[in-house]
Amino acid sequence: MSHKSYLDYNATTPLDPRVLDAMLPYFQDKFGNAASRSHAFGWAAEEGVETARQQVADLLGCSPKEIVFTSGATESDNIAVKGAAEMLAKKGRHIITCVTEHKAILDSCKYLESTGRADVTYLDVDAHGRVTVDQVAEAIRDDTILITLMAGNNEIGTIHPIQEIGALAREKGIWFHSDATQAIGKIPFDVNDMNVDIASLSGHKLYGPKGIGVLYVRRRNPRVRLTPVIHGGGHERGMRSGTLNVPGIVGIGEACRIAHEELARDAEHCRSLRDHFEQKIMASLDHVAVNGDPEHRLPNTTNLSFAFVEGESMIMGIPEVAVSSGSACTSASLEPSYVLRALGVGDDMAHSSIRFSFGRFSTVEEIDRAAEAVIGTVTRLREMSPLYELAQDGVDLSTIQWDAAQH
Repeated sequence: MSHKSYLDYNATTPLDPRVLDAMLPYFQDKFGNAASRSHAFGWAAEEGVETARQQVADLLGCSPKEIVFTSGATESDNIAVKGAAEMLAKKGRHIITCVTEHKAILDSCKYLESTGRADVTYLDVDAHGRVTVDQVAEAIRDDTILITLMAGNNEIGTIHPIQEIGALAREKGIWFHSDATQAIGKIPFDVNDMNVDIASLSGHKLYGPKGIGVLYVRRRNPRVRLTPVIHGGGHERGMRSGTLNVPGIVGIGEACRIAHEELARDAEHCRSLRDHFEQKIMASLDHVAVNGDPEHRLPNTTNLSFAFVEGESMIMGIPEVAVSSGSACTSASLEPSYVLRALGVGDDMAHSSIRFSFGRFSTVEEIDRAAEAVIGTVTRLREMSPLYELAQDGVDLSTIQWDAAQH
């Protein structure tokens, strides 16, 4: 696949070779169960787990005792939302979130609503996909127990004012959860600076392995206690039972160590590639819109709508470029992206949108090849579009009266 361009880092990242090197011994020589406290095999595994716990904590600016290992951010989100609702049921049942959250949050909230355990406010976003502190403040009620807002959006890269919303939540005595899956490793995310009480992240979004995630749970000011979703041997301080995935945990630890050291360099690398890509596209194509916030967005993400082109046709026209239309978690659906709809993007433009996301191993040559493929395909598809021809002739398409076909 040497001539393919992988521009789908928000869906998953390749494993950093340094992460693989750290993991390999735990598949073979150090294969013990981290819960086996009576022999050296277990001790070696436990040491690997605790080293990783410290590495994750260093990246998040917290104590290793606040790190819980899970199977991924989807599980972390489920524990955060359902666990908080159950733990605080006597205090209240109101949860505040937003319409562009990941499905792991939205579906967890819908589940709690369907079982009568929560009343959820879904905040609308502005045309760039952001919520404001004032919106959150207006939505708070006496029985509000949890605010959950993602740090960076997976489809459009928009970054909410997490720090300010966290400060408001702290002032009101409300727990604040952030799905930081897309933000971790791309922008600084210190849980104390951000005023976050609970946070979710996933290994495979920051050059670690799939099937491993983290839930950060604050221990002091406030002390957060969550009702577990999985019951069993009481692993991870009772919050997440199940034999620990030691190779995966070692992998996410090493991935966090690298992210901690190389974050600034990675971010600048991705930002320069993204800007270069956007400039090449805009210089060659008209009727292209950038979806999301031009200022408050992840450095590696651009979501573009190409008017007069159907997104799926375009993806089929650039088989050598790996990209997504909508979220990779839901892109099997032919419905237009619910995130773009929430921004007020019309169905036509939503259907013509493509997410390009860059990463640590992206190169200028790869970006240039991809840009040329996109420009060529969009140009070819538009040549077949009578609507594009009319627009080029200066016709305002919104004024045209379309007659129904006569049968």
